[in-house]
Amino acid sequence: MHVVTNTVRRGEREYSSVLLRRSYREDGKVKKQTLANLSHLDAGLIELIRGWLRGERYVELEAAFQTERSLPAGHVNAVLAMAGKLDLARLLERSPSRQRDLALALICQRVLCPESKLATARALGRSTLASELSLEGVDQDDLYAAMDWLVERQERIEGRLARRHLQDGELVLYDVSSSYFEGRTCTLAQLGYSRDGRRGTLQIIYGLLCDRRGRPVAVEVFEGSLHDDKTVPSQIEKLVHRFGLTEVVLVADRGMVTKANIETLQATHGVDWITALKAPQVKKLVSDGDLQLSLFDQTNLAEISSDDYPGERLVVCRNPLVGAERTRKREDLLQATEQGLQAIAERVQAGTLAGATQIALAVGPALKRYRVKKHFEIEITDQTFIFSRKHDQISAEASLDGFYVLRTSVPAQTLATADVVRSYKQLKEVERDFKTIKGPELEIRPIGHHLDDRVRAHVLLCTLACYLSWHLKQAWAELLFKDEQPPLQADPVAKASRSTGAERKARTRTTSRGEPAHSLRSLLDELKTQTRNTIRINGSPATFQQLTTPTELQTRALQLIADQPTLT
Repeated sequence: MHVVTNTVRRGEREYSSVLLRRSYREDGKVKKQTLANLSHLDAGLIELIRGWLRGERYVELEAAFQTERSLPAGHVNAVLAMAGKLDLARLLERSPSRQRDLALALICQRVLCPESKLATARALGRSTLASELSLEGVDQDDLYAAMDWLVERQERIEGRLARRHLQDGELVLYDVSSSYFEGRTCTLAQLGYSRDGRRGTLQIIYGLLCDRRGRPVAVEVFEGSLHDDKTVPSQIEKLVHRFGLTEVVLVADRGMVTKANIETLQATHGVDWITALKAPQVKKLVSDGDLQLSLFDQTNLAEISSDDYPGERLVVCRNPLVGAERTRKREDLLQATEQGLQAIAERVQAGTLAGATQIALAVGPALKRYRVKKHFEIEITDQTFIFSRKHDQISAEASLDGFYVLRTSVPAQTLATADVVRSYKQLKEVERDFKTIKGPELEIRPIGHHLDDRVRAHVLLCTLACYLSWHLKQAWAELLFKDEQPPLQADPVAKASRSTGAERKARTRTTSRGEPAHSLRSLLDELKTQTRNTIRINGSPATFQQLTTPTELQTRALQLIADQPTLT
């Protein structure tokens, strides 16, 4: 028996039929007999009949194959693909080794799902990452050994990153942050100014050097009690001696470039700087007559000079929106403080609070709570409490709302006035990196390590993971809530604006292709749904592996990575 397809044309129309026929011999002649008309059957069923007649035999799918294991793979493939584009393995060490693979796994897993080292050791086998890097059976001790191996190579790794991203004359961004600490045995963990709002807790300080676009190049961990400005000299030494840069412009926040650091910068050949003046320094410019506030009624940007800053350029900026917000906040804080003081005054008047000492004990916390103590005049006796605002002082401070002054040693022929402002504002890129490192994407906390070098290794891991995620965000810009083409601000002082495409993306929550826009974390979760299945053929010891068919989004994400240039 066999299946045949007959096609008949009648006029302009064509008719097809599928017949089940048999051939037989009769009286020495071969004849054919139609047994059934199969035209009404599904095409797939007809093919099954053809196969059966050819001798093929079928069994139920569940009886033939068994899926033994299914592991998330799509997000691993994407992260490893980007690590390959960055040549991240050779960035860690030129020669292949198990320790290098373990360090690479730690970095990638930090991007995929940040967890403790114990949880990471377990998580490696819950995706395809362990098998892709041939790291099956890894335990916590293996990862600790890899951290020790990694921190020993930190200077070489940072040197390779500097050669890749920093050139002579390059703008280098520097800022510091802090993270509070678990435990009390690490000597780096000390009390200090907490940027996490956790006063009274031990912390570490870490300083991040980045290129102009915000790519992390180097990180250094300091004791938690160290002042920000004390971290700068080691960064100057790093740029000049370790990285071998003969010309560099260091951009740092106003709290770090002190008089001592300026002297160090001036004494270091080839190093210029851009920073900002502190509020008392700006007030002195006004009182000395170097800064005429009335000049900024019609403009928001100007250069001035001062004998207090010989050989430097001072760039004065005025942002009315920032000024209005600062004025509003001050008034809110003043009113909140007045409410607290008024409550104390009513107690004194009612006789429930008496005695100068007791009244002062109640007034002190109320004055300090919102940090506007300097704006109030108070009088305390055993029976009275009177307070009032220092209106002249408040007005004087309000006149400077929205003003800030940048100082730089870069000559005007090298960097125009507007570009000085743009360069200083690039510090926002370091802040974004800190947000990535400290936020849900990489979660530097909790820091549970006890040895100083392990803490340094942990911070280095998070920094390298930030470097990897930074490039993922660039590659996936069209899929993320990210401005793909941020416009160049004609007015460098004005508030930054987003492109039309970014505004539409934020408003509609969709990409230009109409797909849902993602955060980095949610996009990795989408990629994770592509799995690698291990399938066994029943009755046989043989198994094979198969990736599930990628969705359009998964295919697009991998293609965007493939389109990125390879960095070496």
